[in-house]
Formats: sequence, structure tokens, C-alpha cells
Amino acid sequence: MTPTHGATAELRVSQLEHAYGPRSVLEGVELRLPAGRTLALVGPSGSGKSTLLHLCAGLLTVRRGRIDNGFARTAMLFQQPHLLPWKSALDNIALGLKARGTPRALRLRAARAMGHAMGLDDTALAQFPPQLSGGMQSRAALARALVLEPDLLLLDEPFSALDIGLKGHLHRLLLAEQARRPLAVLMITHDVMEAVTLADSVLVMAGTPARVRWRLDLTVPPARRDDGWIYQQTARLLAQPVVREAFDLPAPEHGTAQSLAQAPTHRLPTPEPIATAPSQLELDGGAMVAASLPSTPRERC
Repeated sequence: MTPTHGATAELRVSQLEHAYGPRSVLEGVELRLPAGRTLALVGPSGSGKSTLLHLCAGLLTVRRGRIDNGFARTAMLFQQPHLLPWKSALDNIALGLKARGTPRALRLRAARAMGHAMGLDDTALAQFPPQLSGGMQSRAALARALVLEPDLLLLDEPFSALDIGLKGHLHRLLLAEQARRPLAVLMITHDVMEAVTLADSVLVMAGTPARVRWRLDLTVPPARRDDGWIYQQTARLLAQPVVREAFDLPAPEHGTAQSLAQAPTHRLPTPEPIATAPSQLELDGGAMVAASLPSTPRERC
């Protein structure tokens, strides 16, 4: 797919499979992420989330299936800030612009402005990473990604080690950037509440090999969600039997499960054994959609 600027671009994953040697980790994964939307992948450890993200980033080679990235500029934020310790915070933020060939004066001006937007003052920007707190390092890493003006931002749990206050602040900074322009975000997280806070749709991955097991589309825009709404939607998501099974959670009491799971749901038709992959999951509104899974692995060519 040819990279496309503006709101018409999208990331599309079709019939994706991946294996490490003889061990298959992904099978039949399909998703679509349009410009300006956020898609969160959640699931237990080892469910293939990072593998899928790295495939979308081009860090791993696609061997089966297809990934079409129609976005012109992609940036990625990792679990660790990965700042160069011998460069100042300002120079770290400007690093991608330097690689792009932006003149020094222009890249430092842009890096300083983005650092300020992330809450880093001139004193912090002049310091080296070992002199910065973990929160400041995370802000610098986010600034380094956003200063590139990416059309697609890939998030590999960059906020997982932060305290709740700082995490919430960085969430608001990210939402403000999306309000300014049609930035698409594909994020992975173990934190279901974080996914409900930021995402337009949440996909739950589980199984061996991993597949998409459940989808939750959130119709309220992220900027309009309050704490009560987020807690309610998180509880509803965790009340779904297929989600509890994915995370190996005990079944809730019957009355509790019934009261929580009030959101409209729709389960795709159960396929015949050795069926094709679930229907493509799209961020186009709706409610919760469960992806039916065959109990027997699909035959391989």
C-alpha cells in the first residue's frame, strides 16, 4: 500500500500469522486502524501482543499474511525510554529530526517546543538522562516520538512503570495531540483500565497461538470520558466470560456478572471446525463483538 497523508490513511492487518521456530505465536489476526483512532491490544503475558506490534513496526519480517501500513510516518514508543545517556534531554528529543536531516537550529527549536509541551522546562532539557527522574525520561521519550509528527504511533506499554498521577498526565498529553491532528495510535497494555481510558476499540488477545478473542467498541470519545464511565466500562469488559478465561480469572458471582454485562453484545456465528478466521474487526462503532474461535487449529498450506 502506498503511504497516504491525511484522514484517508489506515493500517490494515490481514490473516497474519507468526512463529518463532516451531512455536506458532499468532494465527489469523485481522484488524483495521484508520487515521485519528486508537486501538488497544490487551491480553495476558505471552499472548503475542508485542510480536504483533513489532510486526506492524517493521521490526520483524512478515512471513504469512499481510500488513499494509498506509501512513507516511510511523513512530514507536517502547516500554523503556531508551534515551542516549551521553546526550542531553533536548538532543535526545531532536534525535529523530537529526536522522531526518533537519537543520540543527530548526530541530532544536522544535525539540524544545515539544519538550515544553510535555512539561519539561529548560533546566530539565539541559540535563542528561541519568540526572532525570523516570517520569521525566518518559516525557522526553514521548516528546521524541511526537516531535516527528507521526501519522501512526505504536505504543509498547510505555506508561506501565509510572505512578497513577504521571500516567494520567501523559494520557492527557497524548489525547491533546490527537485532538490537534488525526494521529492513529496502536497500543498494547496489560492495564485494561488504561485501554478503556485511551482507546476507541479494545481487542483482547489470547490462546496458543494467539488470536483476537473479543472486541469492545467505545462510542464515547476519550476526551469526554470521566472516571465513573471508565470504571463501569472496565468492569463490563472484565465481566465477559471469554475475557475472564483469557486472563485466567475466576468466574464472578452470577448476580454481579449479570449487572455488569449490560452493554449490548453480539457474538459472531460459530464456525465449523477448521474454519476461516473471524470477520475483520473494524473501528466503525457498535458494541462488543466476540470473535468466534475454532477449537481445532486451522490447516496450514
